[in-house]
Amino acid sequence: MIALVDKVSKSFGGRMLYGDATLQLNAGERWALVGPNGAGKTTLLKIIMGVESADEGTVSFAKDMTIGYLEQEAKIASGKSALEEVIDSAREIRDLERRVAQLEQDIADAQEGVELERLLAQYGQAQDRYERLGGYELESRARAILAGLGFPVADFTKPAKEFSGGWQMRIALSKLLLRHPDLLLLDEPTNHLDLESVQWLEQFIAGYDGAVLLVSHDRSFMDKCVSHVASLENKRLYTYAGNYSSYLRQREDNLEQLRAKRAAQERDIAHMETFIERFRYKPTKARQVQERVRRVERIKEELVILPDSHQTVHFSFPKPPRTGDKVVELAGVSKHYGSNRVYDGLDLTLYRGDHVALVGPNGAGKSTLMKLIGNVIAPDAGTVELGKNVTSAYYAQHQLETLNPANTVLAEMDSVAAGWTSSEERRLLGAFLFHGDDVLKRVSVLSGGERARLALAKMLVAPDPLLLLDEPTNHLDIDSVDVLERALKEFEATIVLISHDEHLVRAISNKVVDVRDHRATTYVGDYDYYLFKRAELEAADDSQAEPKAKSPAAETPKRPAGRNVKTKEQRRAEAQARQAQSRALRATKRRLEEVEAALTPAQARYDELMTLMASEELYNDAGAFDDAMREYTALSKKIPLLEEEWIELTEKMEAGA
Repeated sequence: MIALVDKVSKSFGGRMLYGDATLQLNAGERWALVGPNGAGKTTLLKIIMGVESADEGTVSFAKDMTIGYLEQEAKIASGKSALEEVIDSAREIRDLERRVAQLEQDIADAQEGVELERLLAQYGQAQDRYERLGGYELESRARAILAGLGFPVADFTKPAKEFSGGWQMRIALSKLLLRHPDLLLLDEPTNHLDLESVQWLEQFIAGYDGAVLLVSHDRSFMDKCVSHVASLENKRLYTYAGNYSSYLRQREDNLEQLRAKRAAQERDIAHMETFIERFRYKPTKARQVQERVRRVERIKEELVILPDSHQTVHFSFPKPPRTGDKVVELAGVSKHYGSNRVYDGLDLTLYRGDHVALVGPNGAGKSTLMKLIGNVIAPDAGTVELGKNVTSAYYAQHQLETLNPANTVLAEMDSVAAGWTSSEERRLLGAFLFHGDDVLKRVSVLSGGERARLALAKMLVAPDPLLLLDEPTNHLDIDSVDVLERALKEFEATIVLISHDEHLVRAISNKVVDVRDHRATTYVGDYDYYLFKRAELEAADDSQAEPKAKSPAAETPKRPAGRNVKTKEQRRAEAQARQAQSRALRATKRRLEEVEAALTPAQARYDELMTLMASEELYNDAGAFDDAMREYTALSKKIPLLEEEWIELTEKMEAGA
């Protein structure tokens, strides 16, 4: 056990967030913390971190464990470079590095004798711990993490304080990942990342040998890297084994059982209340009536409470004006920022009905291309022409600053909804999860997610035929992303989208434009088609590079016999590779043990139920038969999932052995 949240309760202003919340976090487990907006996910992270206190309950930790917390906002004011900022965050390793250097100096100055022996012993211990903590690989690990999170090598030496807020969040995440704490707490870690950085982070977290607890709205991200889900709902905390999709299936199965039990309880109550009303005043039935009154009271005390159902508001968004077939054409476009060349001679044409995802590494020019398409910025050369009847609406995070803080949500909507009735405006706001008195809140008190939802709702009141959306899901919860996804899927005109949310990109796009190396390559097809074609290109590049690598001219000169000495960099790289493989194997082995521990009793119970349900005695007991059938149905779904994961994990272990 790394951490234990034990029967924690928390309230705000008389409103209970949750009670008796219990969660055990173990090494190698990667947990997603999910729940509706306002359920208290971030608050629970802060309670674990010690930033907030619980009303009741405790949080305990293993001895000498370390903990790291990534908040949703970060501000770096130091003059250090990005690389120095990240390296210096590994304080224990840097302290050891200074200690080793000081001991080397002391040893050089010491005379033979007891003092020298003492210094040598301390030096050996310090150097051993420095090596075990990865001190020799510290800089290479820092560089790998920064590169994985999208930093160009040229930016490693740029002062950290000169980066924008989004890039500073990446530096903060890099610092946390380099420290490699035993418990990693992440609040929306994929905000401000691009798709390629998200994919790198997925792999990093999937192989993490400590415990991870993260809050995210990115369903695809959670599917690929979490092994457990903790769900805050109805003021309780429920835990599930498996990724996010598995959690949804299990939750629905549980809900079906809860609904069936609730319906049975309500039927029993109705039958007994009918008896009570019929014979209430009949003396000969007084004992039976009292018995049924007590049973009704007992059932009501034990009555199953069903989770609040997520009410989906279906809203038909107004159709934008119809445009010509050609929506926008870029011809010979060039764009430079000082000496930084983004595009030269770029050609791109988009058509009515295109739902385009702009993808590619960070810094390649996706946002620049979107701004060129929307005439937010002008090209240095070439032309950008909109088609007939085409107007555009551009959404990015800075659009939230254009909301009037003094307005209510309803008044802000009214400012753009000419001719709409109040009920029509409320219905649209309801589609974006503003219900009841929420519409009377001042913009100034709205959270970042609420402001984002309001800005998006304003765009769809009278949508332009060309929507340009730059990271629209930042600060949204899963329910809000669902609303946006439905709206965009139904949108009949043209969309250009930049998003790190792979689920949204996959759901929306029918065309992908890959932006890299100062070019924009169009793939006419969905996101999966793009991934397939990219994999083909990379495989072709690798096959062309391989003969060159093997050619005599390209071979590394051989060392003289007997002098096969590896460089310091080679030793570091090999040690890093061994550590990564070892961590991955340990995590896989632990998960395999967990799966086997769950699978063996499940299979035994399944066989037991098969024998039990063949007996006539069970059929004569309707209640016991129903219980057995429910358990049998649940195991019939659970066992194949466990078996499939067992096979996958076994293959990984064999491949890594």
